[in-house]
Amino acid sequence: MIISPTKKDLSTILNLLGRLILGLSFFMLVPLLVAVVMSENSPFFDFLIGTTLSGALGFILLILFPIKKEISWVHTFFTVSLGWLSFSLLGAIPLFLSGHFGSFLDAWFEAMSGFATTGLILVQDLDHMSFSHNTWRHLTMFIGGQGIILASLSILAQARSVAIGFYIGEGRQEKILPNVIGTARFIWKVSFIYLVLGVAAYFLILNRIGLSSVKSIFQAFWLFFAAFDTGGFTPYKQSIAYYHSFYLEVATIIFMILGAFNFNLHFWLWHKDKKEIFKNFETRTFIFTFFSLLLLLYLPFLGANFSGLFRNGFYQLISAHTGCGFTNLEQGVLGGFPLLSLLAVIFAMMIGGGVCSTTGGIKLMRIGIIFKTILIEIKRWIMPAGAVFREKFHHLNNLLVTNKRIKEAFIIFILFIITYVAGALVAIGFGYPGIASLFESVSATANVGLSMGITDPSMPSALKVVYILQMWAGRLEFIAIVVMIGSLLSFFKK
Repeated sequence: MIISPTKKDLSTILNLLGRLILGLSFFMLVPLLVAVVMSENSPFFDFLIGTTLSGALGFILLILFPIKKEISWVHTFFTVSLGWLSFSLLGAIPLFLSGHFGSFLDAWFEAMSGFATTGLILVQDLDHMSFSHNTWRHLTMFIGGQGIILASLSILAQARSVAIGFYIGEGRQEKILPNVIGTARFIWKVSFIYLVLGVAAYFLILNRIGLSSVKSIFQAFWLFFAAFDTGGFTPYKQSIAYYHSFYLEVATIIFMILGAFNFNLHFWLWHKDKKEIFKNFETRTFIFTFFSLLLLLYLPFLGANFSGLFRNGFYQLISAHTGCGFTNLEQGVLGGFPLLSLLAVIFAMMIGGGVCSTTGGIKLMRIGIIFKTILIEIKRWIMPAGAVFREKFHHLNNLLVTNKRIKEAFIIFILFIITYVAGALVAIGFGYPGIASLFESVSATANVGLSMGITDPSMPSALKVVYILQMWAGRLEFIAIVVMIGSLLSFFKK
């Protein structure tokens, strides 16, 4: 472990970072190809500049900073933290060059929102953005949802010895297979299979409602990336409301839920026990929290018709709970919701989906363990003194509620709550209403993307930076960032 990093440690970290940035330059070739196919001349040069700068920086880091020490977990955590910042900054270059952003800060905000699968936007005149730039916006969510480092792990065999550090650093708790490289490849395999199914379904729906075949195929890809990776970007300012399609809303719900569930659960359903879906601790926690919050959300809407409830309630809550951020509300923001309904959506965003999924938030596993811990304490109060018992839960196998699990759940829970509140206080300090400030802070930190209207190109630059940092911290679940900050402070104190 690095207690006080040396120049050799920093050289090793920057070498690893260079490899990741080279990977980013290859990802940018996808929208570059789209620009060629769609004859988009100006966007072609935007991505040519982006991929060239990224590739050049990656090569410079590889050449100037060789690996000088055996790679440790702290190296990988440090690289993960820097990697996400670097990807968002470099990924912002072609977005800024598009002319759809008022400043580079706005483009950086959009890129971080994409990579962190958040979905909050600052883009201007979105409805007229090019195919290639929209492809890049949505591709960032696909890359970020599966994991920036996972994208590299799946092809870099030399990373096997340190893969677990990268894997955990990106906010993932569980390995699916004994080998982390195998886990990374399984996640990408699952994603591409769902990609085929999702694109086919979306294409048929979009073509049926009147979009041309070209628009249908592109938007089918974009909507899949946004739904399955719980990102929430769409090619239109009105989000899903633009399409006025009940069938599209149902299709997006299906892929939002698939993306919010643990990849480990997907593995068991595919290869082991399909009944696990009914027995799994996270699934049961999701059902309990979702329907409890749905009841809370519906209370102010008693007497409304079913269609209105679905459009104004169910869809927003499932979007919030899965961390996707799609909305089918005509105005695009939730400012018209009653306070009780807003609280239900806020709580859903706070919780999020499963561990080892594409979504953010505190996560179902931790919420479930916290509930279990409360029940354990109640049992201890009412049971005879000295009684000993063990509380279990079923997550793929029967597991014990250990002190280690309880400690980890409460630490992450507290860190998220502190960040939620801190972001809200900053927005309040800029004069925004309290409930809207809390809503927007939770949406940014939990990587959701729903908005009450605060997120706008006209909001203060300092608040944009705060939300960028919240999206970054929430996606990595703090651990890698804490290690990086601690290492830097130690380095500069020497």
